[in-house]
Amino acid sequence: MVPTRYMRPDKDQCPTISNGGSFHQIPVVDMQCLFSSAYTYAYVLFHPDAITYENNCQQLINHGVNSSLVEKLKSEVQDFFQNKYGQEPGDVEGYGQAFVKSEEQKLDWADMLYMITQPEDLRKPHLFPKLPLPQRESLQEYSIELKSLALKILNLIAKALGMKHEEIEVLLEEGLQLGLQTNRPAILLQINDVQGLQIKENEAWVPVIPLPNAFIVNVGDILEVSIRINIRLYCELPH
Repeated sequence: MVPTRYMRPDKDQCPTISNGGSFHQIPVVDMQCLFSSAYTYAYVLFHPDAITYENNCQQLINHGVNSSLVEKLKSEVQDFFQNKYGQEPGDVEGYGQAFVKSEEQKLDWADMLYMITQPEDLRKPHLFPKLPLPQRESLQEYSIELKSLALKILNLIAKALGMKHEEIEVLLEEGLQLGLQTNRPAILLQINDVQGLQIKENEAWVPVIPLPNAFIVNVGDILEVSIRINIRLYCELPH
């Protein structure tokens, strides 16, 4: 029986489309093509005039992140979640549920490990340094590769918007952060075959079936923040 704290009222629910249903597959983008093809390819993917509400969530392949490292990290993350619960009261970062303010509050049907890994000076001393050494080394390497991938995507978006590479670099050097809410991951890696990610389309929740070694990239969210507009067409896809 599902505990009541995890049950949501019917009014908060949207219908879910099963795997066998007919639904729009999120686009698959080859990262190498973004650098080897004409400017128009990046424009179609990242310019606000070209992007649509339906295609702003994409699967990224050939992204350059080491596949062996990704598989190693997946295994270590699964091992980590066999450990006991541990989160300091009042701290968003840690292992457990975030933003729990009362005993009556509804909870998500999942626990998580949430921590800041980049930039390194923002890491909490009671979290990252205390991970088991193999996991710490893998996560360190993974965070560096993801940072590199994120910068590549930002530079492609900047190019599509007519910005210069130097403008992006200056913003990052000055510490301007893109503050994203917790339900808006810009780059997502699904660990195993258990379905977790769904996107909202036509008032129904559609499961996303990830390709092997692919990242789910929420382009609309990045555009929403970076160009400072409030037009629904460019906003992130609810998930």
